[in-house]
Amino acid sequence: MRVKVLCFGVLKDLLGVAKETVELPDGAAVGDLLRILQSRASNVNMEEQMWKSVAVAVNRQYETAACVLREGDEVALLPPVSGGSYAERPW
Repeated sequence: MRVKVLCFGVLKDLLGVAKETVELPDGAAVGDLLRILQSRASNVNMEEQMWKSVAVAVNRQYETAACVLREGDEVALLPPVSGGSYAERPW
């Protein structure tokens, strides 16, 4: 089966694409897709924690790694967002 994958933020840089079609075996779940994409990403070891925190939306609905995908699904991958750094207040 084929699913459309949309990559945002740092995931776009790690995978080298903003969108692509990925071929998966029937019955594959979101977790299977993430493992495949992680194995292709640059600097896999350094980014392992980031991959565990990726939010996934299937057809615009947030889903878990256990969600079984179907032919033609649109899967959006959203990396964790950091809130910046702590700055000491002058007051």
